Amino acid sequence: MSKTQRLVLTSLFFAIAIILSIIENSLPPLPIAIPGVKFGLSNIAVMYVLFFIGGKQAYAVAVLKAIFVFSTRGWIASILSLAGGLLSVTVMILFMYIFKDKVSYLILSIFGAISHNIGQLVAVSIVYTNLYLLYFFPLLLLTGVMAGIVTSVLLKFIQPAFKRVGFYNSN
Repeated sequence: MSKTQRLVLTSLFFAIAIILSIIENSLPPLPIAIPGVKFGLSNIAVMYVLFFIGGKQAYAVAVLKAIFVFSTRGWIASILSLAGGLLSVTVMILFMYIFKDKVSYLILSIFGAISHNIGQLVAVSIVYTNLYLLYFFPLLLLTGVMAGIVTSVLLKFIQPAFKRVGFYNSN
């Protein structure tokens, strides 16, 4: 894949991430005790970029998503997006490096979602120092597993369509 193709596909998947974020924000909130918990549909685009385009491009999409969040929801939401996104991509890259072809998209997605939640928890605990945030940790682990399963299943579901239109590269 040429540099130009990588740039164009990365840009396209950033646009897809924005669209998925807008769609998810228009849905009613999940009936969970922690405000702001979502499935993270825009992370489908980040995962696709990581798996089929490259790690640098996945980091780029995560950073661009945080900039978009800043412009639409403010700096605190942007910090949460950035911390979660960067940790999530890093953990998935580490798992891909350590376990090579022995790790499934489902496992990568689950650990990516859990680490996204952990990154956000760390960022929130820095911004709001007096909150008892560790009480939320078990629920964040559970929602991370659920979000990881949902994003993995959706990625597997849309992957054939991306193959048909040529957006697939086995790296």
